Parts: sequence; structure tokens; C-alpha cells
Amino acid sequence: MSTELEKIFEGILDGNSKLVVETIGLAIENGIAPAQILNEGMIAAMAEVGRLFEEGEYFVPEMLIAARAMQKGLEVLKPYLTEDDVQSPGKVVIGTVKGDLHDIGKNLVAMMLEGAAFEVIDLGTDVSPERFIEAIKSNNAQLIAMSALLTTTMPNMKTTIEAIKAAGIRDNVKVMIGGAPITQSYADQIGADGFAEDASRAVVKAKSLLSK
Repeated sequence: MSTELEKIFEGILDGNSKLVVETIGLAIENGIAPAQILNEGMIAAMAEVGRLFEEGEYFVPEMLIAARAMQKGLEVLKPYLTEDDVQSPGKVVIGTVKGDLHDIGKNLVAMMLEGAAFEVIDLGTDVSPERFIEAIKSNNAQLIAMSALLTTTMPNMKTTIEAIKAAGIRDNVKVMIGGAPITQSYADQIGADGFAEDASRAVVKAKSLLSK
């Protein structure tokens, strides 16, 4: 691995946005391919962040600052990736369901998905079924990721899935859900395609759902 890629990798692990942004600029100048910067420097770093989180060495604050450093780097790298025609694993519409204003977990999942090169359309919080449907249609998204942190707003996940069915687009989109009170059995009960208990697992689950 080149020095620049190592620096980008370490910069993301440390949450050092300034170092990541500067080194990406340097790597581009030195002729390192944008796809290589993305895969070996950034996606590899976020995979390592996910591993450290699962092993209990990193916690949500460390994950958040690593994901922010990665996002800043992506802002610099994106124009070059488009020129290079790097393929994204898919488009994801993400949001916290209607009535729920919690967004830390949702933001973290969105950042981790971006770190894995997914195209993410983040609708924010308190998202109605209609807005989810509109975003799926207008972006031709393959995956919808819904979050709820309250037991009182969980039923809105089911309502949204029913609305997607009624709109006739359920076969076009996979549905992934998550949030503190959510379980695999609840996902099965409401007809979701997948459940992820944290942000690093959400990336793995998104990839597996879209590869089917």
C-alpha cells in the first residue's frame, strides 16, 4: 500500500478529516486511481472501524468521527469517481419513520453506507410513507432503510411497507429496518427483507440484500 493510502486509512481511523482531505488531493496528484483511493484507503478503513466497533474497541463517538472524516474525503473524491465511472453497489433511501425525530443511529448508518460507496438519499427524520415512496420512485432506489427508536413509532414501519405494496413497487425495492427496539422477529412479522442491529452490520446486510 502506498504512503498516501496508508495515511488516508489511518486518518479515517483517527477521525482526522484534515489529513484525509489533504492526502486524497496528494494521492490524485500522484496519479493514484480514484477507485483505488476509495477501495484501499477509505472503504477498507470503514470496514476496520466496523470491526473495531464489533469487538468493543470503538464506540459510537469514534464511529461517528471516523465516518465524518470519510464523508469529508468523499466530497473531495466524488468528482474524480464520476469521471472514473466507479460503480456503486446501489441506491439507498434512508430515513427515520413518521413521528420519530431521532437521527444519530440513522445518520451513522447513512455515513457507513456512503463509506461503502452506496449512493445514499437521506430523507431525515419524521418521514411519511408518501415521502419514502416518492424518493424510491424519483431515485429508482433498490433499497429502503428505515429507523425507529420508539416503540410507539415502530408500527409506522409496517404502515410504510404496506404503502409501498399499495403503490405497486414492493417488488422493486428491498426493505431494511433498524433501531434500538427493533428485532429480527419484528422484521419478519412486518415483512421487511432484513434487520441490522448496528451501523457496521447494516452495511453487510445492505450488500447481501442487493446481491440476491
